Amino acid sequence: MMKRYRWQVIIGISLLTLSFLLYILHYAVFRDTHHIFIYLLGDLAFLPIEVLLVVLIVDGMLSARERRETMEKMNMVIGAFFSEMGTSLLQCLHDYGFCPPEIEKDLLVSYEWSEKNFQSAKREVMECTYRLDASLSDLEELKAFLLSKREIMLRLLENPNLLEHETFTDLLWALSHLSEELSYREDLKNLKESDLKHLENDIRRVYTLLIYEWMEYLKHLKNNYPYLFSLEVRVNPFNPTAEVEVS
Repeated sequence: MMKRYRWQVIIGISLLTLSFLLYILHYAVFRDTHHIFIYLLGDLAFLPIEVLLVVLIVDGMLSARERRETMEKMNMVIGAFFSEMGTSLLQCLHDYGFCPPEIEKDLLVSYEWSEKNFQSAKREVMECTYRLDASLSDLEELKAFLLSKREIMLRLLENPNLLEHETFTDLLWALSHLSEELSYREDLKNLKESDLKHLENDIRRVYTLLIYEWMEYLKHLKNNYPYLFSLEVRVNPFNPTAEVEVS
């Protein structure tokens, strides 16, 4: 521990020694301890104010700036996730018919959406009970897709910036778990009913978190990158009339 802070200790001792020597020089030249103690007491009296300015205000501003930069990096990583696999997975699970019609209408994101619209949609997503029936879906296709993206998920989980983004980390763990569950089953077409229900719960967890993070991502794009938001609106899997071509 001492080695870790060695240079701080050396600098601290050096500064204290320099201050002591300057006070000795002041006394040697002017022979006036009265002014030495006046200025010393004045400096000590200002120290709490200096701590307030530097530690609470300046450090708070720097911390806020650092948090903004960290969030920007996280959003870049999340954007890469949706470009590489998130949007495709959302479309894939949507095609299985997992999303109830009453929720789909709340996910028709448009250019007019406000913060209130996004908050309301996210609340509906988390409170919805998705009627999953894994027997109607192509689990082999889902398994192949997730296994092909395993390296991407591992790289994302290794990213230290994502540790501060709990919900997205939860999504990655849920995806990783579902990928593992599917990889251990050689025959996904003849599963027992209990095993099928287990997989349905895993898929439901992924689907809920995926839609929630997608909404968060769209809100970020609308506030910061309207041209990227425009593309996402035009490929919205919940909008049956969406067209990527600009009309």
